[in-house]
Amino acid sequence: MGDAAAPPGVTELLRQWNRGDQTALDKLLPVVYDELRSLAAGYLRKERRDHTLQPTALVHEAYLRLVKPSHVTWQSRAHFFGIAARIMRRILVDHARRRRAAKRQGGPFRVTLVLGERNSGERDLDLLELDGALGRLERLDPDQARVVELRFFAGMTVEETAEALSLSPATVKREWRTAKAFLRQEIGAAPTEG
Repeated sequence: MGDAAAPPGVTELLRQWNRGDQTALDKLLPVVYDELRSLAAGYLRKERRDHTLQPTALVHEAYLRLVKPSHVTWQSRAHFFGIAARIMRRILVDHARRRRAAKRQGGPFRVTLVLGERNSGERDLDLLELDGALGRLERLDPDQARVVELRFFAGMTVEETAEALSLSPATVKREWRTAKAFLRQEIGAAPTEG
């Protein structure tokens, strides 16, 4: 009695897809769907309760953008989810801009961020204000902006972030501290890891 071979993991499916195997793409969605949905739910938990975009719609939109023919050479599972996090952030920011344009008299599109390092409370923050601050940070230090994106938006651990960015965990911790200080100065709040 021989055991059936274990199905390939995300990294192996990405490598097969890189080599032009389109069937790997079909196998990829069921493997990553639950994690993408969890990532989307995490993003939307930080949004207002009356947010009109649902996790399933966010996952589907992100997945369509992820699998669109591109010049990305997928390196690993962490790389894939890092790019997924960036795409989801873009979708939410675009959604916020459209919603704000449609409701000129409406208030800002808000997310809740935890202030500081300890139990210093929560503060509502405009998603577009946060995105602008991250854009400024990215111009100054792209690595720090990516660390924020992966740690806060994707909910990745220090180790997962280090793998996705090809940095050491110590560097990720240092960049995370510095980035939070920058965001605190820019907008009065800094995200903490989920």
